[in-house]
Amino acid sequence: MLIDSHCHLDYYTADELPDVLARARSAGVGEMVTIGTTLAQSERLPLLAQGHPNLWCTIGVHPHHAAEAPIPTPEALAAMVRHPKVIGIGESGLDYFYDKSPRDIQAENFRAHIRGARLAGVPLCIHARDADDDIALILREERDREGAFDFLLHCFSSTRALAEAALAMGGYISFSGILTFPRSAELREIALDVPLDRLLVETDAPYLAPVPFRGKRNEPGWVAHTAKVLAGLRGMTPEAMADLTTANFRRLFRKAVA
Repeated sequence: MLIDSHCHLDYYTADELPDVLARARSAGVGEMVTIGTTLAQSERLPLLAQGHPNLWCTIGVHPHHAAEAPIPTPEALAAMVRHPKVIGIGESGLDYFYDKSPRDIQAENFRAHIRGARLAGVPLCIHARDADDDIALILREERDREGAFDFLLHCFSSTRALAEAALAMGGYISFSGILTFPRSAELREIALDVPLDRLLVETDAPYLAPVPFRGKRNEPGWVAHTAKVLAGLRGMTPEAMADLTTANFRRLFRKAVA
């Protein structure tokens, strides 16, 4: 069984979603995590997840939206995790490519989410784009400030330096369809060196469809194509990679008890 550790199922219409989920099951994707991007949207996700036994969710504020409303306190974020379907916090982090929120506000938002995840005892899903040095710096500072916390660099497409920094702090790394793109040779080299017990796979659907569906709207069932490429890189069968990434998911997302 595969698990799509990061997707956005609320981006599909109510009419589309049953078929999307059915295709995922047919592709061997047994569970999915739908991700929070604003507090208002996050408040709706537990209800969506509750309606499907194979769905989980996270809650959080994406860096794009960090300046749109007051930054939630760590305590407020932790309180939202009390719902049994909420298994993590995020996605939060830094995005200097689009810079849709001022960078100081992005950083404040990121730190609040780190502290909320530590308080709640759940992992943080991190969005990192063109901000590798500051991501690593904040992770180190927060770790030194109050101790270690669990986290995942989602949809990894950053530098080897950030991968190594995250791994040194106990982080996990999730690869998306970007891994399958022809121009992603450097990313595949990084994926070769990530310890096997820190690997996860995702779609980030409806974005970033893998080869051979590039350019189309992505969906969770297509995580199988990313997992197959990752398996080939690591000299494993797709079935072994599915077992491995599922075991890693269970270790990181301890609330996700099927």
